[in-house]
Amino acid sequence: MREPYRRRLDIRSELLAPNGYLHAATVIALADTACGYGCLSHLPAGAENFTTIELKTNFLGTVREGMITCVATPAHLGKTTQSGTRSWPMGRAAAGSRCSAARS
Repeated sequence: MREPYRRRLDIRSELLAPNGYLHAATVIALADTACGYGCLSHLPAGAENFTTIELKTNFLGTVREGMITCVATPAHLGKTTQSGTRSWPMGRAAAGSRCSAARS
């Protein structure tokens, strides 16, 4: 089953970069978290865990307040690797991510 996995995060002052906008590391952490929960829910038989092996994010905008939502959709669910795409509905701003993980 290729169900999307959704995570959201309320923007707080400690998540902002010195320029007052959402810190890129916050977006990356949410993408990796969504990837992790998505991988855990799709592990093949015999697999006990996974590790992130690649995470790529393209930033198209940013926010200062409100909430960001990450929608993680599986793109490849193999026996040894999994990958998925992440979209970031943030109103006018958006980012896209791709994450790959290997079973361990």
